[in-house]
Amino acid sequence: MRLFVRDKGFYKNTAAIAIPIALQSMITIGVNLMDNIMVGTLAETTISAVAQANQFVTLYHICCMGIGMGASVLVARFWGMKDIPSLKTIVTIMLRFCAGLGLLFTLATAFIPDQIMRLYIDDADVIAQGVLYFRYMIPCYLLLGLSLTCTITLRSVGQVRLPLITSIGAFFLNVGGNYIFIFGKFGAPRMGIEGAALGTLIARIFEFSVICGYFLFFDKRIGYRFRDLFMKCRSLLRDYVSVSLPVFVSDTLLALGNSAIAIVMGQIGKSFVSANSITVVTQQLSTVLIQGICQAGSIVTGHTLGEGKKEKAQEQAWTFLMLGVIIGAIGGFIILAISGPVINFYNITEETRAIAFQLMAAIALIIMFQSMNSIMTKGVLRGGGDTKFLMVADILFLWIVSIPLGALAGLVWHMSAFWIYVFLKLDQVIKAVWCVFRLKSGKWIKVIQSRESGPHEADGS
Repeated sequence: MRLFVRDKGFYKNTAAIAIPIALQSMITIGVNLMDNIMVGTLAETTISAVAQANQFVTLYHICCMGIGMGASVLVARFWGMKDIPSLKTIVTIMLRFCAGLGLLFTLATAFIPDQIMRLYIDDADVIAQGVLYFRYMIPCYLLLGLSLTCTITLRSVGQVRLPLITSIGAFFLNVGGNYIFIFGKFGAPRMGIEGAALGTLIARIFEFSVICGYFLFFDKRIGYRFRDLFMKCRSLLRDYVSVSLPVFVSDTLLALGNSAIAIVMGQIGKSFVSANSITVVTQQLSTVLIQGICQAGSIVTGHTLGEGKKEKAQEQAWTFLMLGVIIGAIGGFIILAISGPVINFYNITEETRAIAFQLMAAIALIIMFQSMNSIMTKGVLRGGGDTKFLMVADILFLWIVSIPLGALAGLVWHMSAFWIYVFLKLDQVIKAVWCVFRLKSGKWIKVIQSRESGPHEADGS
């Protein structure tokens, strides 16, 4: 088996999907970076409050990613089969689950914001600031969830341009709104942390209006319309649950794991939280191409298997793995190169600065393994329908290895920030190795049921 596909069309197709997704991710991260920079000029307490409040919002975001990416496995496969009725049914199920989850998070944020903040940090000033931030997040959940899942569906059928353009517009709205309302420019009141939240809300409204408006009323490729939200879905509900539930559980466990990691960091101290909030944006910027290739891997694999080409999908999978190695190495060098200028930009204490440098070095080490396993677990293997295996991998390594060792390293052994972070991310290393053996076995390619053509295995049977 060749490690690199010799088909130029494969690389063009992958790039056509991955690059717009990566650019969109970069824009989203750019918004977060500008938020951090603007909020960081206020006070270190404010930085910690925004970082910890956003942990709960990120939990919902990742849960919606699980719902959407689980559905995208089926959407991409049905698109390859040209089975549009089944595709629409999957989208309806996805949107219903997303709306229900969004309602739960909305109610929690509206009625118990202080209790949510206390889960992440035990500092009265940070909690009070976080509660102020949460007020503006209440309407954001449904807006974020529905626009995100519709975006994932559009990408799964090759529609990547509109989400990119929408993100560009949201970027300028968010940054502009933050500048105006955080600092009280152009006659607006000086709102501080609430101004940052208001800028985010304005951007969410814009994204929802454009993405969902287009998807429900104008898109002709799928032809999904508002009335389809009320269609009967029983015929494919079992298939959706079988494929998507493990993805949702896996991504939710990942989100909860990240929240647990944030709780551990919060217990270590405010300086560790502030340092981590600085490094997170840098890490995200260095992995945007990984995110693009992850989703491209899932989509390309789904389309290839939907066409009944098993051997071709297997060969493409090895190429995606090698791309992960290369991109991970590049990402590590980028982190080391920019860590100094990024950290020195912030108005932070020397203790926080020292911790941030240690975290940057640890991230540069871990990112190679993160790149490999992400492109496999969130891309190729997921696109092949191997979602139950991936769920088990997330449960075992994150919750049994990384979180306990990270908690011990930080709260019991009191190790350096470098080793605390390495232990908290040790699951990335283990999963990278495990995914190689899974890929080699070929057991990751699963049968998907088509409403129109019956059982459809990857070899065309």
